[in-house]
Amino acid sequence: MTVDEVVEAAEMSGRTQVSDRARDYPLFSPTWRIEVHRREVASSAPAVAAYVSRAAGLFCIAADAVQGPQVAFDGLPLVGRDLSDLESDLIAYAEAMDVHLRYTPDGYAGPDDPGVLLRGQRRALSQGT
Repeated sequence: MTVDEVVEAAEMSGRTQVSDRARDYPLFSPTWRIEVHRREVASSAPAVAAYVSRAAGLFCIAADAVQGPQVAFDGLPLVGRDLSDLESDLIAYAEAMDVHLRYTPDGYAGPDDPGVLLRGQRRALSQGT
């Protein structure tokens, strides 16, 4: 998908904001980050961020792992879960599907699938809790 196609699709789900990325890296094709914010929240963190490059098109979608939207990998829910439980489920999935398991440089485990990269997201605690 092109930047315009991603923005058009994203606008169905929320408010969008497009920003340039990777300008300081001449090795990369020009890349954009498209943020999708929840409509009902005036100033919220993006619910989804999509990354689009001129050379590859849409190459990454990152969902807010704490508040969603809901995202699943082969029926396994990924959002709003305790990271250790999710990691256990992903290890069991890799064993059941007889696929290799990989660890990211940050130490997150997941199936060795080029389309999925698991990365934890810390939940901000509100004051008084």
